[in-house]
Amino acid sequence: MDTSSIIGLLQESLFLIIVFCVFLIIAMVKGKYAIINTIFALYLALLVSLEFPYYDFFLNAGDTSGNAVVLIVIFIIFTGIGLFLFRKHIPGDDYENAFQHFNKKLILAIMATILIMAYSYQVLPVTELLTPGSPIHSLFAPKENFFWWLILPLVTLFFI
Repeated sequence: MDTSSIIGLLQESLFLIIVFCVFLIIAMVKGKYAIINTIFALYLALLVSLEFPYYDFFLNAGDTSGNAVVLIVIFIIFTGIGLFLFRKHIPGDDYENAFQHFNKKLILAIMATILIMAYSYQVLPVTELLTPGSPIHSLFAPKENFFWWLILPLVTLFFI
């Protein structure tokens, strides 16, 4: 593998890398319970956003990229509400060092990234805004895999 193919692979995987880094930073700064609350909030946001009846009110006819941004913002709002709700009822321990339980934080950041990538290909119109590369597409795009990508973080939470 030469340098140009490595750079091409990094460009294709940039969305995945950014999402993972954001979740790892959250886990390191706020603690492992913050990322657990984020995972739960992502599940809640998926549930609510799938049945949200007012999308037509917020969407413009014909503007696909603008509609994609609106759908993503609505999903982020639902996730924020879920974070607030879970943070209120599952406060956790905020007094841990950044590298304390680092392996668990790393696994939880991977699980949150898996959720976002699965949602991006199956529910959210992120692929209209950017085109992730084919290795990522082959993992998350098939409808048959969506259930397994949703179950994996839940099963992981049993062992963390």
